[in-house]
Amino acid sequence: MSLSSFIWSVADLLRGDYKQSEYGKVILPFTVLRRMDCVLDETKKAVLAELDARRHAGVNPEPFLLRKAKQSFYNTSPMDMKTLMGDQDHIKENLYSYIQAFSPSVRDIFERFDFYTQIDRLAKCSLLYQVAEKFTGIDLHPTAVSNTEMGTVFEELIRKFAEISNETAGEHFTPREVIRLMVNLIFVEDDEVLAKPGVVRTIYDPTAGTGGMLSVAGEYLAEHNPQARLTMHGQELNDESYAICKADMLIKGQNVANIIAGNTLSDDGHAHTKFDYMLSNPPFGVEWKKVEKAVRQEFETQGYNGRFGPGLPRVSDGSLLFLLHLISKMRPAKDGGSRFGIVLNGSPLFTGGAGSGESEIRRYVLENDLVEAIIGLPTDMFYNTGISTYVWILSNRKPSHRKGKLQLIDASGFWQKMRKSLGSKRKELSDDHIAEITRLFGSFKEVRRDGAPISRIFKNEEFGYRTITVERPLCDEQGNVVSVAKGKNKGDPQPDSSLRDTENVPLKENVEAYFKREVLPHVPDAWIDHEKTKVGYEIPFNRHFYVFKPPRSLDEIDVELKGVTSRIMSMLEGLAE
Repeated sequence: MSLSSFIWSVADLLRGDYKQSEYGKVILPFTVLRRMDCVLDETKKAVLAELDARRHAGVNPEPFLLRKAKQSFYNTSPMDMKTLMGDQDHIKENLYSYIQAFSPSVRDIFERFDFYTQIDRLAKCSLLYQVAEKFTGIDLHPTAVSNTEMGTVFEELIRKFAEISNETAGEHFTPREVIRLMVNLIFVEDDEVLAKPGVVRTIYDPTAGTGGMLSVAGEYLAEHNPQARLTMHGQELNDESYAICKADMLIKGQNVANIIAGNTLSDDGHAHTKFDYMLSNPPFGVEWKKVEKAVRQEFETQGYNGRFGPGLPRVSDGSLLFLLHLISKMRPAKDGGSRFGIVLNGSPLFTGGAGSGESEIRRYVLENDLVEAIIGLPTDMFYNTGISTYVWILSNRKPSHRKGKLQLIDASGFWQKMRKSLGSKRKELSDDHIAEITRLFGSFKEVRRDGAPISRIFKNEEFGYRTITVERPLCDEQGNVVSVAKGKNKGDPQPDSSLRDTENVPLKENVEAYFKREVLPHVPDAWIDHEKTKVGYEIPFNRHFYVFKPPRSLDEIDVELKGVTSRIMSMLEGLAE
């Protein structure tokens, strides 16, 4: 029986007293508790002796205890889980005091898990001793289960619980194959650098959920270069997800001080820190009204010195705020630069006209040549939504052949049907699909398949346009043009606001030439109010992959109609009999 199956068998004890979707509230924190209990076993005596000595000396024992524990945490209780089992009548009180004796970062994990509530509930169901005993019987010592193996087990459990409570899974859980694709795309151009022995890199997820993105990135690097080290940083708003993420990082030997609780947009837990790589799957189409005051204040008082200088999207969808947040975390190009991947829905590609917050953000990323590629994924890929999604890859250290250009990849046809749907998720990417998309990105070429384009390359400015305001003169009842009576435009025709119109002129076109060709032949008295001209950017993704299908011939349609008509007639005759 695999370790995760054995841990899972605890669910048999819970059945009846707990709903299936609640099993994780017991099993995850108990797994963490038992792992930490085993990890600290070897140094337990030394830690207690050190605590005694430092207390007598009247100094803060914490740094000394960490050194003795040889971990990033410690426990000062004379008990461990085995001794807890020796006093069945006081298991609840003893378990409480044992958890309270952990160092603050670990206590925080159990508090966010709301573990004390579960201990109370288990005690009331007369299950606490049995569950604790079951976990005490599992050998999770590092000599028996390595950090990597333990990390894998813990992730397996997280996934299982996410799947059985899939009504909320999508909020805190990104499908693993989507993460693997994103990790491939952010690392693919750096394989040489990452292969150097002893290389250390940082990775960050501002919407860390249960830590899946950070974990998969760590696995990728361990697989491709066991000597490389990835230090993981993250922030997460949901308490339970934060606890799971922090516990997972602790199990993997990461520094849990790098995982911060709270709202990334209103309270940046990693202020002034820059990273080599970043990944994020922010909530789709979620309004940011709760943090509006803090975000607007940063925008207005700090401008480009803050995170939101280029502009603010409409309050109904905050996903582009996360894009700007990640850009602010990029290591300067002269210090090696950064690359990141972010999952967004369709609206950030085109929502908002010239001058709007969304358009200004697109303008900023394209004029600063930050977007390497945008990959359109199949629908029905995520647990809580069936909508179309897109992976944006951004970098401030583009290789020379990518400079000034943006690659669009239509991977909407790359999927296989899942054996069993999970919430809204009905499709998945196979290993071959992930490899193929990675190849398309890596080769940076225009590619067609079965006559349809699947990879296209554009110059950044091809997504830009100028919105010009076309004015026409106001006329009096006799049809005479009314002139401006005063001011700098005195004597000029007065514009008629009811006839005012706008035109979008591609950036690469000359405005006057466009106006002469497209507007004046239809309205010879029109003119452009240049003061109202605005620059806008949009990325009409689907338009660039549209393949014209000629309509069927009239003869073919005629034959089909005749067939349908005769079937209807015969049915009516049948009814009349």
